[in-house]
Amino acid sequence: MVNPFDLKTVVLARHAQHVVLIHFPIALFIAAVAFDLIAHGTKRRGLADTAYYNLLAAAISTFPVLATGILAWQFQLEGQKLKGFLLLLHLVLACVSSGMIWLVWWLHFRARRRAEVLPNYRLAVEFLGVGIVALAGHLGGFLSGVNGTG
Repeated sequence: MVNPFDLKTVVLARHAQHVVLIHFPIALFIAAVAFDLIAHGTKRRGLADTAYYNLLAAAISTFPVLATGILAWQFQLEGQKLKGFLLLLHLVLACVSSGMIWLVWWLHFRARRRAEVLPNYRLAVEFLGVGIVALAGHLGGFLSGVNGTG
């Protein structure tokens, strides 16, 4: 039996880092969208600031998540070509999700820098981003065996 407190097991597990790290950008992005929606409805600047900084943290945290996802692919499949529709779709949706998170952050950043009101279409972009992030995460759950056989 593997010791759950063995640091070597935790740090050097074949794909554990990706499975752990992925929750940060997902949670930060969804929370940011919720804060932005509430800020939009209540016109509270503090909630808008909270949404912005959550988006920034979510965007930055996509880098280690994408890196560990690629490393997991290299370790699990030993660098072979991607086989299977779910794995390929998960990779594509993960990249699109990362791009959507950065796009939403950029919309907020641009509006803050120019001291403009955020465009209303951003809400549609944010909801689309949440949907893509959720779908990528759902497929990742199937690939890891959490949502079914992996």
